[in-house]
Amino acid sequence: MSGHSKWSKVKHFKGAIDAKRGKIFSKLSKEITIAAKLGGGDPGMNPRLRMVLFKCRGANMPSDNIDRAIKKGAGGGEAANFEDLTYEIYGPHGVALLVEVSTDNRNRTASEIRSIVTKSGGTIATAGSVTRFFHRKGQIIISRAAANEDQLMEVALDAGAEDFKAEPQGYEIITDPAHFEAVHKQIEAKGIKADVAGITELPTITVPLPDEHTITSVNKLIDALEDHDDVKDVYSNAEFPD
Repeated sequence: MSGHSKWSKVKHFKGAIDAKRGKIFSKLSKEITIAAKLGGGDPGMNPRLRMVLFKCRGANMPSDNIDRAIKKGAGGGEAANFEDLTYEIYGPHGVALLVEVSTDNRNRTASEIRSIVTKSGGTIATAGSVTRFFHRKGQIIISRAAANEDQLMEVALDAGAEDFKAEPQGYEIITDPAHFEAVHKQIEAKGIKADVAGITELPTITVPLPDEHTITSVNKLIDALEDHDDVKDVYSNAEFPD
């Protein structure tokens, strides 16, 4: 899940791992298998697979699970044809959401996503009406305990990062998507581990959530979308209170 509060995102992600570990591993295995099927099992030659493996590391997914999923995808044989789709959605209180899916049945997935959105008081938006509220960036989030601020800023900016932000909870590094891997690699080379690292959709305009009822409604929709087997990522411009 991705809202405006990056620190809420880190807490949400870590909490979800504890509560839904099996579900998360199952979805990551599916992503690995699709990536390996489409581009081969070598992460060095398959950018899509590399991006999935970043997510696996953040979720502490066991290497045996990863290896099995790669072998399944790269092993050849007949397999379903998956396509990537993005749904643009308006949720409660006008919150904008981008939902990325991989599906082998476009019509089934469309019907199920529409049902989830409708039941939660949202609507499917017209193409382009939600994407304009986001820009695609590389994002690396690191806790204060993991790095020295001055050293990390120097490494990140020298490696080509666009922006470096230091906040009480930790550090956020923003990159052009094309430079994400180079920046992340340089940070790792210094022995610094990120809490979150990957290509994401960051909101250009955020929507503050005014009360507990609205927060609950938005979270209910995001959780329902994330629970769907075909959904890879959900991005929102909701501004959750700290």
